[in-house]
Amino acid sequence: MITRNTPAPFYERLSLILIGLLALGFLVIQGKDVLDPLMFGFLFAILLSPVSGFFERKLKAPRSVSSFLSIILLVSFIAGVLYLVGSQITKLTDDWPMLQKQIAQSVNDLYDWVQSTFHYDVTKQKIFLSNTEHKILSRGSEVVSTTFGAVSSLMLFYVFIMIFTFFILFYRKLLFSFILQAFGKTNEPIVHDIVENIQAILRQYILGLLLEMIIVATVACTVFLLIGIKYAALLGIIVGLFNIIPYLGIFTALLLSVLITFATGPVSNAVWVAISVIAIHAVDANVLLPTVVGSKVRLNALITFLGIILGEMMWGLSGMFLSIPVMAIFKIIFDRIESTKPWGYLLGGDYEFKKSAEKKMKTR
Repeated sequence: MITRNTPAPFYERLSLILIGLLALGFLVIQGKDVLDPLMFGFLFAILLSPVSGFFERKLKAPRSVSSFLSIILLVSFIAGVLYLVGSQITKLTDDWPMLQKQIAQSVNDLYDWVQSTFHYDVTKQKIFLSNTEHKILSRGSEVVSTTFGAVSSLMLFYVFIMIFTFFILFYRKLLFSFILQAFGKTNEPIVHDIVENIQAILRQYILGLLLEMIIVATVACTVFLLIGIKYAALLGIIVGLFNIIPYLGIFTALLLSVLITFATGPVSNAVWVAISVIAIHAVDANVLLPTVVGSKVRLNALITFLGIILGEMMWGLSGMFLSIPVMAIFKIIFDRIESTKPWGYLLGGDYEFKKSAEKKMKTR
């Protein structure tokens, strides 16, 4: 038998890596229904692990009880945020007549603009919109059933997340022991280091994201109050909540804020709201995000943006949320295995370069 002492050529190793990535991507896409809530459960379990440990140490509660109490606290927090948003949204019903009037006036202005610009008669526009409305209403039952199915699937998704969170919290020591046994005693120090860093960085990332959301929402509410917006609290909460969606959330927050302001006030307020949201996002992206969140995961902007796009392509909106934590996990693993350190450097890039430069400056 002939044994190969020389390493495989680069093109062979690259081919195996690409095949492995394609196979992994295919499995991830096919297993979305299970892996999606499982990943969210994993993140929530990491976040709630200190809380569950506190109940076990201080209250002498069994692990099942401590895990259940931790999930109750999480659900209570989410329910509080939803109640706060819902209470603000219900106030919009008081302005419903004014909202209809404003929309009707805007539609008439749009008719006039289309007629003067494209010379398309207003009567023909109204006929076209009437036919479109008739088609939509004729499919009303289909739309209602689809919406009901989507809401039911979403609720079931949240239930699965809570179930996975409970089981991961309950069996966390069993899972950790399995990982140690799977990699053997010789790799035990590296496994301990990887697991501890994953827990610490993901916990800091989630808490940093929540802190960023609270700061952005508070600043937005304050600015909107100074402008004189009627629903300043609601719009500030919307900006803060959608801001946690990387890159694309700001556009959604901008659109909703401008529409609500336009429907409940003068056009000048809508313009000032748009300018304020863009300014808040600029400060957040260049100052707050790198300080509070970016320093935790240590990923460069190119890889982060690429990961968000791939996450959205594979899992949709949830993939956008999970892309950064997943890449952070891979970076921690790559940095601690000798053969994969170049991949860890690729994920970090500028951060690693600045870190090494700072060390060199200190040694001089």
